[in-house]
Amino acid sequence: MSSTAHTVPVVHDVAIIGAGPAGLSAALNLVRAKRTVLLVDANRPRNAATLRSHGFLTRDGISPLELRKLGRTEVEGYPEATVVQSVVDLVAPDADTDTWRVHGSWRGTELEARARTVVVATGLREEFPALPMLRAFYGTAVHSCVECDAYDKAGQPLAFICETDDVVDRALLIASWTDDLIVYTNGVAPLDDAGRARLASAGVVVDERLVEDLEGDRSGMTGVRLADGHVEPRTGGFVRPVWHADLDWLRTSATTSTSATSGNTAANGDTPGELEGLHRDTQGLLVVDRVGRTSVPGLYAVGDVTPPGPEQLIVAAGHGAATAAAVHRDLVGGLADLRDAVQ
Repeated sequence: MSSTAHTVPVVHDVAIIGAGPAGLSAALNLVRAKRTVLLVDANRPRNAATLRSHGFLTRDGISPLELRKLGRTEVEGYPEATVVQSVVDLVAPDADTDTWRVHGSWRGTELEARARTVVVATGLREEFPALPMLRAFYGTAVHSCVECDAYDKAGQPLAFICETDDVVDRALLIASWTDDLIVYTNGVAPLDDAGRARLASAGVVVDERLVEDLEGDRSGMTGVRLADGHVEPRTGGFVRPVWHADLDWLRTSATTSTSATSGNTAANGDTPGELEGLHRDTQGLLVVDRVGRTSVPGLYAVGDVTPPGPEQLIVAAGHGAATAAAVHRDLVGGLADLRDAVQ
């Protein structure tokens, strides 16, 4: 739904921000509970470069973009659903109306909507090590999700590029699919003697030299080139991104004015403050209970944007269904038994 500033927007039962597997699953289950749902998505999925997704029952090997398309079509088939493409720049509670304001825009079309509750399902943004050719091989020869893609790399000579402190555990996980693994810390990831010993006992080689780039051609990745000129033959591998939860659009004030030229949203001439009482962990992820309730009443979160972070598509979809049940029960209100059983 989009409207001008002069139109009183419809109040939806639920606004879901993000239409990945978690958001789509939540939307589907909520419309089947006869809840009016506004599903807003910017169509910028994190896994857009991935050719095939795995582990999703009846859809193993499907393109993640095709999976999103199928899910969106299913949701759109319900009259209770309103699905729009928009980049959300403000979600804020309005105490005067006891609703949430949702504002966004897409190619000059403004989104102005209200909802009784909001589900955040926006996922994460990936930041990769600064290797020029990494993006060229990402999604084909190089992946970030071990559980999703390690099967297809089993037994191959692999590289694991990791600059974070979870390098040992992640390397050991990858090593369960191959006995030829080299871990590249790029001189960044911290490794102590105990960590080196654990990797050595598993037959994992550690190279702490600086990585200059990946090598390959149209047929695929062929190696890892180090700063000293050495090229180690590798046919593929995994990379550990740093993930960011970009949630600066979750704000305290629903009284805003938006500049048509700059696109910046302000409250009383200033940028609205962060949403009061919203708990985030040390990684910036939204802290929720087991069914997606955040620390702010009426605000829920599901999928990668919640701890522990990135998860398989089928896991995200399952969490979306559980959160949908919790939202519906909370909207019903007055229930004597809130065990949150998903039945």
